[in-house]
Amino acid sequence: MKKIFIGCLLLLSSIAASAQLFDPVEVKTDWKQLSDTEAELIITLSIEDGWHVYSTELGDGPTSATIHFDTTSGLVADGKLTPENEIEKYDPIFQKDLRFFENDGKLKQKFKITAGSDYSVSGWFEYGVCDDQRCLPPARVDFSFDNAATTVSSPLATVQPSTPAIGSAALWTPVIDEMRAFGETSGHTDRSWLYIFLAGLVGGLLALFTPCVWPIIPMTVSFFLKRGNDKKKGVRDAWTYGASIVIIYVTLGIAITLLFGASALNALSTNAVFNLFFFAMLVVFAASFFGAFEITLPSRWSTAVDSKAERTGGLLSIFLMAFTLALVSFSCTGPIIGFLLVEVSTTGSVVAPAIGMLGFAVALALPFTLFALFPSWLKAMPKSGGWMNVVKVTLGFLELAFALKFFSVADLAYGWGLLDRETFLALWIVIFGLLGVYLLGKIRFPHDDADNRVSVPRFFLALISLAFAVYMIPGLWGAPLKAVSAFAPPMHTQDFNLYENDVHAAFDDYEAGMEYARRVGKPVMLDFTGYGCVNCRKMEMAVWTDETVGLLLRNDYVLITLYVDNKTELPQPMQVVENGKERTLRTLGDRWSYLQRVKFGANAQPFYVLLDNEGKPLNKSYAYDEDIDAYVRWLQTGLTNYKQR
Repeated sequence: MKKIFIGCLLLLSSIAASAQLFDPVEVKTDWKQLSDTEAELIITLSIEDGWHVYSTELGDGPTSATIHFDTTSGLVADGKLTPENEIEKYDPIFQKDLRFFENDGKLKQKFKITAGSDYSVSGWFEYGVCDDQRCLPPARVDFSFDNAATTVSSPLATVQPSTPAIGSAALWTPVIDEMRAFGETSGHTDRSWLYIFLAGLVGGLLALFTPCVWPIIPMTVSFFLKRGNDKKKGVRDAWTYGASIVIIYVTLGIAITLLFGASALNALSTNAVFNLFFFAMLVVFAASFFGAFEITLPSRWSTAVDSKAERTGGLLSIFLMAFTLALVSFSCTGPIIGFLLVEVSTTGSVVAPAIGMLGFAVALALPFTLFALFPSWLKAMPKSGGWMNVVKVTLGFLELAFALKFFSVADLAYGWGLLDRETFLALWIVIFGLLGVYLLGKIRFPHDDADNRVSVPRFFLALISLAFAVYMIPGLWGAPLKAVSAFAPPMHTQDFNLYENDVHAAFDDYEAGMEYARRVGKPVMLDFTGYGCVNCRKMEMAVWTDETVGLLLRNDYVLITLYVDNKTELPQPMQVVENGKERTLRTLGDRWSYLQRVKFGANAQPFYVLLDNEGKPLNKSYAYDEDIDAYVRWLQTGLTNYKQR
């Protein structure tokens, strides 16, 4: 029942990120001799839009920019690594004020020359890079200068297999093609577009039953059928009218994309300012549906368009009439469109607004064309009345509930701590409880009829709403609540939690874990994570605490967790080849980061992958997505494929 209810509330899907190798920073080093006794190393950063590189000496949290020396001859470092044109502001990933570089940056290290013109230096520059959603493992760029030239090796270049000396050759063999065979880079977009279209379709169907749209249907269809004696022409005009509605709303969706741009739409899912604005907008729309006020466009706009349509003939007049419908019905369709655009924009798909508006317009235009084809159906239409206001108020409750989702994003980003998990659930319990009480006729709003009798369908909707409110109550004490896990704040924000189902990795070493898996005959789940990875912690608290997930990970898999920012030094540095150039791996984190890149072609965390005992994939990878059901299906598919082998 709960799954059906949530499905009716919102037909949207979360997109599990595909494996992808990010390379957002280009590093260039230059050597400049200032005088006979002074010189400096200049590090220049070119950073892609949306990413930022952290500055020096930041303490706990992100990886600070640092410089390390392997050898120095004839010179000594003078002072610390000095940043230029850095930015200081609040960082939503680590939830505190930090200094970092955006778009470009520069750092300088001065030296004192002690041996005339005969000097040399070699070492590496280390830095951390993040966007608003994820952090990459610490990146390192080797440099050397022997009074002749400086060389730089790219930290995230195209990876080539290393020699077997780094580990078992079979375990380190790239499996990128095998993972693509499981659909690693295909299928997600098409599936999400389908859900976005269906979400728009549901929104359009709901809009039909509002007081601004429903009464217009018989009047408009009758007008078209009476335009002339030619019935075929009337039907054709009605089809044209429906197509015009589709064109108008799809154009609106495209305009949203052009207005914000691709990068802005992708940033909406984590940008605190946008989410706070959307929260306020949905609250205003909800108040409008409750009857506090009416959102309308200036009447002269619709009057001008309507008069223009009367004076114009042909297809243009039909298009202007469709535009009049859009303006007249705005007070009812505006809040629905606003909520739809908010949701589809935060999916990160650039074309999502247009697809959502296509679904909305198809549903809105459908009755005009169908009733034109079958005029006798007009007699069977229920008359408008108080039931339409019930639809509006119900939509108001739903918009108020989903507004809290956007406030939660802003709350987490700024670290206010105002909307932890139990507070969110308490508000949802009250909202859906009041919705159930309203549907039972115990609460009345300004535009409700005095005779507010409860019909059978309305009674069952009240039953579902009240049952959903009761279902959420155990969540106040830490119950996972799978049905709302995609909306509620993560489990770690819960202050009082009686639920204990922790999952701990059996191994933090790749080869050791694989050897154990071979001995016991179990498949492996590799967990590429980081100490500073916020989304990794969210997955562990919101998904791994689920009973089914916990049982699968503890009993059916060997869990190997690899921290890509582990600073433990290797017994001795390891030389590997990337894009024809040598790189030096100095820490365990370097090694695990290199494993993720060379074997799976990815470098963002969290990153989960299922393997058999020979290091071959059992399914496509899984990234940050708190959909517990999807995670369980992913684990079960890998287990099934392992048993078949």
